[in-house]
Amino acid sequence: MKLYLIRHGQTDWNIERRIQGQQDIPLNETGRAQAACLTKAMKDKKLTAIYTSPQIRAYATAQAAAGENPVPIIPLPGLMEINYGDWEGKTAQELLERDGDRYKAWWDRPAEVAPPGGETVIQVDDRCLKAWEFIKSQITGDTAIVSHGGLLAHFMEQLLKGSGEEGGERVVHNASITTFEYAPETGRIVLVDFDRCDHLD
Repeated sequence: MKLYLIRHGQTDWNIERRIQGQQDIPLNETGRAQAACLTKAMKDKKLTAIYTSPQIRAYATAQAAAGENPVPIIPLPGLMEINYGDWEGKTAQELLERDGDRYKAWWDRPAEVAPPGGETVIQVDDRCLKAWEFIKSQITGDTAIVSHGGLLAHFMEQLLKGSGEEGGERVVHNASITTFEYAPETGRIVLVDFDRCDHLD
């Protein structure tokens, strides 16, 4: 069966390069147009379920992926974006000016250093693993998972753990589709199509 990992459409904060984290920022005009493109791209996929972050930019994207197909859309808090705490709403430049030492340490040692009030990488990985374990327990056929750029990078790392393909941060574009083949009988997962965006042309 197939797993389709979809990043939400564009928001104004994506354009402004602000850390969105768990703030509820809606799709902008471009994001809504990307969502409409997703509707067409996913129309003929035989989905049995869509699991989505409950954040509005992701949920709206999940609704677009479903289109008019009667597929259940299931909000899953474990798919919410990384919690960046007090850094949310800030740009990298603002953080370098206001909290530079911690910000640099976070880039150097993300497993040890967390944003003030936010999550460590270890906590994010644990959350991704629990979300995947839940989805695995429910899965009956081809499935879409709609989430956020930071979270999906960690989620893919959990999917590929032990496959020989893990390692390296996989960052995907807004409204992109990444496809995996999943064999529930063996647990084998193979990445077959990464960060596909040609439906957005």
